[in-house]
Amino acid sequence: MSLHTETLVIGAGPAGLTAAYLLAKAGREVTVLERDPVRVGGISRTVEYKGYLFDIGGHRFFSKSKEVVDLWNEILPDDFIERPRLSRIYYKGRYYAYPLKAFEALRNLGLWQSAACVASYLYARARPVPEPRSFHDWVRNQFGERLFSIFFRTYTEKVWGLSCDAISADWAAQRIKGLDLGAAIRDALARSLGLGRRRKPGEPVIKTLIESFRYPRRGPGMMWDAAAAAVRGRGGRVLLDRGVESLSFDRATGLWTAGVRRQDGSRETFTARHIVSSAALQDLVAALRPAPLSTFHARALGYRDFITVALIARGVEDFPDNWIYIHDPSVKVGRVQNFRSWSPEMVPDAHYACLGLEYFCFEGDGLWTAPDADLVALAKREIAQIGLIRAEDVVDACVVRQPKAYPVYDEAYRDNVAAIRRDLETSYPTLHLVGRNGMHKYNNQDHAMMTAMLTVRNILAGQRLYDVWSVNEDAEYAEAGLAGAREALGSERLVPRKVA
Repeated sequence: MSLHTETLVIGAGPAGLTAAYLLAKAGREVTVLERDPVRVGGISRTVEYKGYLFDIGGHRFFSKSKEVVDLWNEILPDDFIERPRLSRIYYKGRYYAYPLKAFEALRNLGLWQSAACVASYLYARARPVPEPRSFHDWVRNQFGERLFSIFFRTYTEKVWGLSCDAISADWAAQRIKGLDLGAAIRDALARSLGLGRRRKPGEPVIKTLIESFRYPRRGPGMMWDAAAAAVRGRGGRVLLDRGVESLSFDRATGLWTAGVRRQDGSRETFTARHIVSSAALQDLVAALRPAPLSTFHARALGYRDFITVALIARGVEDFPDNWIYIHDPSVKVGRVQNFRSWSPEMVPDAHYACLGLEYFCFEGDGLWTAPDADLVALAKREIAQIGLIRAEDVVDACVVRQPKAYPVYDEAYRDNVAAIRRDLETSYPTLHLVGRNGMHKYNNQDHAMMTAMLTVRNILAGQRLYDVWSVNEDAEYAEAGLAGAREALGSERLVPRKVA
């Protein structure tokens, strides 16, 4: 089979489907190829198991970009609910509200430990690490060495499987920018005293401190199922069970040729004028023929993989958290999701609870290759050790593995991505990189969509007017209450810098 299309989109996650929808809406011919044989949505999909629904990681819907919020409402107009944001930290047998409540933290840590944390913070502010390069350096400067050791080191090293000294400061600056101990204390005191601090005009909302978010009533997969249907409804194609094995570009004709393989071993060929790729950057470069100069840079990129063990338990009184961060080093689990707190419709039986235990790993390591039964036994043992439910109350379970869940920000990632970007932009002007894995950039869902929106503008204009790499880089897109639908959103526009 051979099929021609104007634009071929690789990957049916948030970025890929956003690009496809906007191109189809503009009357352009577009085809989406998705490796998964069953679902669209990528890591933002919703998994169903015996009527129970759960996310791969949990995906809040928030943005300060009016265009993104409007697009969500356009694609899924009647199915959003407003959910309270509640999460805690579990550390050495105690639970801490997150964001911290000052008096609770003082009680749990004890007077002397709390005083030592403040003293450590003051010392760090007085004698900061100049030009911090690692995650450790950055957090130590913002919070002090002692709080870094208590609330950052264990969880971060669980997530990434790396020493905090080997993780780039870029990750901390991107994920918790604008927050330091001083801001946390001011907010924590206000929360502990029941006082709502009014923001000054123009003052940004620190992304870690939001209190509510929007959510599709049956999980984020609703959004991307609806997006795929909308693409098809406007004449586009969304084809599942299509893994791209090879990509070649004919400079004489300006045509791309994609070799595609299905799970049954059959092969197909697609040609296109433009390629929009949200596939992992490492995989994309490996598919290019002939191999580009930056192949070795792509091979050096790292990824962190992810396992969700969903436990269904009877007779359990739900705790109110959306999720709990597990900072305790005595267990392997990194985070526990409570799916009913995301939406009551995720759990069909009021007499049962469904909790998702998240384990971070590398594809091929002991956790990744462990039999499902062993992973379920581990999850039951650890959820009982934490004290959330009893192991004997678990009546069923489901295991989902997600490869390449997170692009790793190690010390060399920035140079490697820069080399790949220069190579591809010079050699392939009609190859467009979008999304989290497509750009090896730890973007939120809305940022991934923004890169696709700008890419579509570039394709429609016939030139690269906008620099998609500036999204979540030189523009401030933090969380803001009701998904940005109030206050500042009315004036926030999706206009990152143009290409010089």
